[in-house]
Parts: sequence; C-alpha cells; structure tokens
Amino acid sequence: MLAGALIAAVAGAAPAQDVEQGEASFKKCKLCHSVGDDAQNKVGPQLNGLDGRKAGTAADFLYSDAHKNSGIVWNEATFKQYVKDPKAMIPGTKKVFAGVKNEQEINDLWAYVGQFKVDGSKK
Repeated sequence: MLAGALIAAVAGAAPAQDVEQGEASFKKCKLCHSVGDDAQNKVGPQLNGLDGRKAGTAADFLYSDAHKNSGIVWNEATFKQYVKDPKAMIPGTKKVFAGVKNEQEINDLWAYVGQFKVDGSKK
C-alpha cells in the first residue's frame, strides 16, 4: 500500500528541470535577452534576478505600457505561463515571440534563467 502511494506521488510530480538543457534552449532567446555577469539589455531586457522582479522594471530598458502596467511579479509560474504565449498573458506587449509550447523545455528554461541573481552570479 505504501509503495502504491509512493508511485502515485512520483507519477504526479512535475518533470525534473535540467539547467544544461535550459542553457541550450536559451540560445534562441539570446538574440533579445541576456543573463550572467555581463548581461545587458538588448531588444529585450536582461533577465538577471528575474525571480521576484516586477515586470517592466529592469533598469535602462524602454518597456511597453502593457508590460509596465501588467502588475506581474516574475516567478516560476508567471515565467512559464508567459513563455508559452507572451501576447496572451500581456496583451499589447511589443514582444514578438510565438512562445515555447514544450513543457519540458519551459521547465528547463526556468531552471537556467531562474538561477541568476540580480548581479548575474548564480544562486
């Protein structure tokens, strides 16, 4: 009986996140975003310290009013929802990106992006 409960709990668990796979997937994001100790704003804002940051507040980046007024605070859940379909989550955003549909890739992207602190070092 205990084994059955354990199997059910493991089966319902979220897929593991893979930082290395997230880094590989982030290559498609690098045209617009950066992370790490040398991160700078590009077409999109740098993503250091994203976890806990209010949308539209990265220093020296010109955001759309839609982003600035969204009221979103980035965390794992909001990031995952956003990367699936940015325009659906923030209507009026300037972001031109169709989104990532693969759940494992989204998990891996968060594992990679979410590890960077505001100063670009890793947690």
